Amino acid sequence: MWSDNETSEDLLGFKVHADLLIDVIKDGSVLPITIGVFGDWGSGKSSILKIIQEQFQDLDGEPKDDETLCIYFNGWTFEGYDDAKAALLDSILKELENNKCLSDEIKETVKEKAKKLWKSINWMRGAGMVLKNVALPAVSAYFTGGLSLAPFAMQKLSEWNVDSPEKLIEKLNSDEGEDFFKSLQKESDVEKVTSNPVAEFRNDFIDLLETTGFKRLVVIIDDLDRCKPERIIENLEAIKLFVNVPKTAFIIGADPRIVRHAIEYKYGSSNPIKEDNSRIVEDYLEKLIQLPYSLPKLSEPEVETYISMLICKREIGNEKFKNIHSNFQEFRVKDKYSTYGLLNMETVLLPEDFEKVKSNVISIPSLVPLITQSLYGNPRQIKRFLNTYILRQRLSDVAKLSDFNTSVLAKLMLLEYSEIRLFRQLFDWQLNQDGIPKEMQSLEEICNGDNLGNELQEIDSAGFGDWSKDKIIKWLQIEPKLSEIDLRDYFWISRDKISTSISASSLIPPIVKSLFKELNQEMPTGTRKKIFNDKFHSLISLEKDALLNLLSINVKKNPKEKIGFQIFNLFVDENVENVTSYYIETLKTLNKTEIEPSVGVSLSKYSSHPILGDFLNEFFKDKQTKVSKAFNLKKQ
Repeated sequence: MWSDNETSEDLLGFKVHADLLIDVIKDGSVLPITIGVFGDWGSGKSSILKIIQEQFQDLDGEPKDDETLCIYFNGWTFEGYDDAKAALLDSILKELENNKCLSDEIKETVKEKAKKLWKSINWMRGAGMVLKNVALPAVSAYFTGGLSLAPFAMQKLSEWNVDSPEKLIEKLNSDEGEDFFKSLQKESDVEKVTSNPVAEFRNDFIDLLETTGFKRLVVIIDDLDRCKPERIIENLEAIKLFVNVPKTAFIIGADPRIVRHAIEYKYGSSNPIKEDNSRIVEDYLEKLIQLPYSLPKLSEPEVETYISMLICKREIGNEKFKNIHSNFQEFRVKDKYSTYGLLNMETVLLPEDFEKVKSNVISIPSLVPLITQSLYGNPRQIKRFLNTYILRQRLSDVAKLSDFNTSVLAKLMLLEYSEIRLFRQLFDWQLNQDGIPKEMQSLEEICNGDNLGNELQEIDSAGFGDWSKDKIIKWLQIEPKLSEIDLRDYFWISRDKISTSISASSLIPPIVKSLFKELNQEMPTGTRKKIFNDKFHSLISLEKDALLNLLSINVKKNPKEKIGFQIFNLFVDENVENVTSYYIETLKTLNKTEIEPSVGVSLSKYSSHPILGDFLNEFFKDKQTKVSKAFNLKKQ
């Protein structure tokens, strides 16, 4: 099994990307700079950031470069902090205090200068809390020792008679704002506070960096896309605090779609001049990110290499694998495009170790094109697929299943992962045919006959329309063929997934969770449709399928709630691919007595739908339940 943690061990050949970014960072003429390492969920962003970090620090956090202070900051880890600016500054100061490159004398100077920085941070921190009108008791306790802040603060703010957040911020940054915050403090603690804390903070921070003698400060911010939208914005605003501070480089790893969602969530709907939200988002990102760097998806040779390396490491152990890893790095320097596989490993491994690796890797090459296509060259998806594969392989051993072919298992799992509807359909076919469905024989005959090139049309004409995709044709054509194999054992070990699928039980991509959360709220139909049009089409096919699966699971769990059906109806109206199959499969599992009559009314408009119509008319023909009566009454 393989862990899903980020690592600096490069099995993807991504070091070239890390080296490029390090080269940019070390070019003093381009500092200060903010770099965005962009890629989909699981694409390898964190691994690249870890490789960059390791160039400046060893595994114990000890500095390798006395000219660079490098800090790794996990945005998700600091989800619980009340203020991202404070969390970020706290991390920087702690790294300085513990850095072995600095003398004790310099560290003491840093501590003294840090006091003024904290003063600015706390001022902005309090201002932010009052502006958001949240956590007022906490602000009260901090500034006044427990006096009631809310009535006083809100009364004072209302006296200013401002009509926009921008004017309020301007007021708070004025002398009057300074007096306002002073009035919140105990008299004994009142000290002069700057009227422009951001500018003063930057000046003080520049002074602090000069004191340390470092040529550059590198701050790596990872897992930003796992945070809630509010926290993402807070982290970005914290970074903006340091923008234009000389000698600094910020490297942000994130799925850009999640970041865009967060910016739009925060600023888009409140845009006073009603500009296109996309322009607001792009302007924000362009001002913050000077160098966007998007990771490419893995190619077929890279996928085969990655799988081979993962399996090799598992079979021979960490120590022996070091030689393979070193050989791979040398190979990748000379050849950026070819597969590093068994032939390369054979020259490095002992014969007995090579045989162990070979026995587990031998079937991989034939599956690589489909793994690449089905899992979109995504390292995390590949690793999770392999983990499930190994777990089921072990289950077959424990259960002592005879004549169990792991290549059949891998082929079926690819269908399960990428086309769960077809996987369930194949399960239904084999269930009543002693594990050998005649439908599979018909499909394979079409795909391996003399009339190659017309398979899609023939499959559709034979009544297997859902199977008429190029990807499925390739799946049907690869070995081993399934038409004469008893599939019962293979479905037995995956029976826990028949109703949910691997992708549903695995960690759902944040972009999918974010969009589902937005859609799954009470709102006007037009608003939900706008969210759909703005965000659904940017998803890749695997994510769209995951969204449909998540929607299906949610409706099954909450059949009395109307929102899930409303989302399904929107997807039908927008002709989302595969939605009718998911909708039908979902409705089949529901108890009609639990479905609200209003759902029957909304579904009646599909009574003549070319795909849903026949199913719905049959499903509600009983006319006994309230929802069935509502469906048929409205239909009439």
